[in-house]
Amino acid sequence: MKDLIEVKTARLIGAPLDWAVAVATEAAEIAIGEHGVICIYDTPEGGCWTNLYQPSKDWSQGGLLIDEHRGSTQHSPGLAEEACYSGGPAGAGVWLYGPTALVAFCRGFVHYKLGDTVQVPKELMP
Repeated sequence: MKDLIEVKTARLIGAPLDWAVAVATEAAEIAIGEHGVICIYDTPEGGCWTNLYQPSKDWSQGGLLIDEHRGSTQHSPGLAEEACYSGGPAGAGVWLYGPTALVAFCRGFVHYKLGDTVQVPKELMP
């Protein structure tokens, strides 16, 4: 078993956030590859294996999640750059912030599905 570390969902970014999203989507298989998270995730056409799962950076992956969960994001120009977007899925009582629309949505999605803190593999942490 991997060594896990507990992290605040609102502070997740990069590979740890992508890992948490894979867990929240109940991906069929999740592993750590040389460049980050690899997993099997669902698409409208069925399961899809990826060598690099980056829904917090890749619109072809994160955009599917926004559509599937009827999510939204919003830009707030008056906020600091690291928190100028907010986002989350439909039904979430709380949206979370991030530096990009995808990071904000992914944080909001993980918070909605898994809570305020999550456990991620220590080796993914910067």
